[in-house]
Amino acid sequence: MTDKKPSPESSGTPQDSHYARLRRQFRDQKSGVSPQQAQQNRFDRRKPIKGTPAADGIIRLYGLHTVKAALENPRRKILRMMVTKNALTRLELDDATLARLQPEIVEPRDIDALTGSDAVHQGILIETAALKPRKLQDLKEGTLILVLDQVTDPHNVGAILRSAVAFGADALITTSRHSPQESGVLAKSASGALEMIDQIEVRNLAEAILELHELGYMTIGLDSEGPQEMEHTLKGKKIALVLGAEGKGLRQKTRETVNALARLDMPGPIKSLNVSNAAAISLYAAQRFLKT
Repeated sequence: MTDKKPSPESSGTPQDSHYARLRRQFRDQKSGVSPQQAQQNRFDRRKPIKGTPAADGIIRLYGLHTVKAALENPRRKILRMMVTKNALTRLELDDATLARLQPEIVEPRDIDALTGSDAVHQGILIETAALKPRKLQDLKEGTLILVLDQVTDPHNVGAILRSAVAFGADALITTSRHSPQESGVLAKSASGALEMIDQIEVRNLAEAILELHELGYMTIGLDSEGPQEMEHTLKGKKIALVLGAEGKGLRQKTRETVNALARLDMPGPIKSLNVSNAAAISLYAAQRFLKT
């Protein structure tokens, strides 16, 4: 018994490409597009788009989860919204919200022109003003916070924000310099978490840590060579976890200022983790301790 020979349409052979070309030519002829223009259009669709910078003071956020969280944040002022028909359907906005936002219905490439074609915008973009950072004194009632010592990668900070929200942290403290500013990349990595946690910028991290001590926080610096396991440093009713940038780790002044230096015990041959992974594990351990 012999196998049935596949048709040229489904065989995956060079004939398949031949039939695909014929179908494209038929569609082009039907739409009145010349072969030369059709070829140029296909080339333009494949050509990467770099995008354009936003005006001063304007932040562009994109992606369904990111934008939906921003729309639900009363602190967020939306200045402009661009969305495809498909994405607008998935958002499921009521009539009052639509009337307030007045979204521009566009094609995906219209958004590409702003974000660049590498951005996974899912057919939606908003322009907004940056959120106003909170003040350190606002943490009086908090119990768990994260402090980042010059972590500069927006993907890492976005992932840390997501973990911070997932484990119920009250705030994220960063330095005003050597930290990523609010951006579409950071917000997309955070997948909505940017809107759900207070962020505080400080000029001098060592002074901010001392102020946290006055507010009753036990500050624990995470270090792969810390003298104690993290579990043994968890004390009190308020905990601030301090993490440094990959490679550099905590700066010397930060190491000298925190209450304790601790390591995550890792029995395997790899003794250090990506800072966002280290943040998630330490948040989990601290939250369990605070609940006991």
